[in-house]
Amino acid sequence: MLVVRFSAMGDVAMTVPVIKALIDQHPEVSVTYVSRPEFAAFFSNIPRLTYFPVDVNQRYKGFKGLTRLFADLKKQAKYNALADLHDSLRTKILRTLFTLSGITCRSVDKGRSEKKLLTRFPQKVLKPLKLTTERYADVFRKLGYPLVLDYRLIRKPVIANDTINNIAGKKTKPWMGIAPFAKHKGKIYPLDKTEEIIAYFNKKDVQLFLFGGSLLEEEICKQWESKYQKATSIVRKLTMEQELLLIRQLDVMMSMDSAAMHLASLEGVPIVSVWGATHHYAGFLGYGQSEKNIIADDIECRPCSVYGNKPCFRKDYACLNNINPVTVIDGLNKFLP
Repeated sequence: MLVVRFSAMGDVAMTVPVIKALIDQHPEVSVTYVSRPEFAAFFSNIPRLTYFPVDVNQRYKGFKGLTRLFADLKKQAKYNALADLHDSLRTKILRTLFTLSGITCRSVDKGRSEKKLLTRFPQKVLKPLKLTTERYADVFRKLGYPLVLDYRLIRKPVIANDTINNIAGKKTKPWMGIAPFAKHKGKIYPLDKTEEIIAYFNKKDVQLFLFGGSLLEEEICKQWESKYQKATSIVRKLTMEQELLLIRQLDVMMSMDSAAMHLASLEGVPIVSVWGATHHYAGFLGYGQSEKNIIADDIECRPCSVYGNKPCFRKDYACLNNINPVTVIDGLNKFLP
């Protein structure tokens, strides 16, 4: 089975439990997973899975690069089917090439028309849509491989790592992750309110770890680290493999509707998630996470976007600003002794 999903980080992470279910429930299946090099850590130690890293900005760039990718994949193995979990222009071209070579291909149905009804305003149709993981599973079902997803959070065993030990030290108190960033403004809880949460837990017997990715996020977390004794920034200090090993030791993580939520889900860690312009009804709640741990405001225009990338038509991002930090603190305290 050839499986393709190039981006984004959270979306690729959401495919992992589906791939595991496919391999567990169908012993005759082996998988070649095609995605970006930086996501390889998500798929480590999965039996009968070969990860094929693709740099779409170099060797596999553009249409010529896709034909090269097609040729390289054909040399890699003999495939019975292709599961396109992305349905982007890039994967559509790749899918067409494999279809013309006689390989059965199926692609994900993203439910775009339903999501338009969910996000329009006024006359919003506010109802839960199919989970994204179920949409991924449907691709394999269409290929003739029934799948059942159990939606259990499973803690992974702690693995000692010298780099993590040097940064985090020995765990002698509860560990909490704070992942306050997202790709789009409509999904980011105001940073001054996040700082109130950090300041509160800085007075408690808990160790805080700050997560992020960009240079700007690194600088913000450095400032918080210098200001709050119990806050440690790990931004740009760890590899993806090491970051996952640290995450699995957390007692709880606060995140946005972002990749951090899905990374913690992979490691079996409960999430208190803060939602703004987006809504879990669109199907992107972390695998195995409880709706009871969602923090959100019920303002009538929400959700206005599937991905949080649309500017706020009110101009004030009330969906996020209306959330009191105390509500988030109360949600996090449930997971601390």
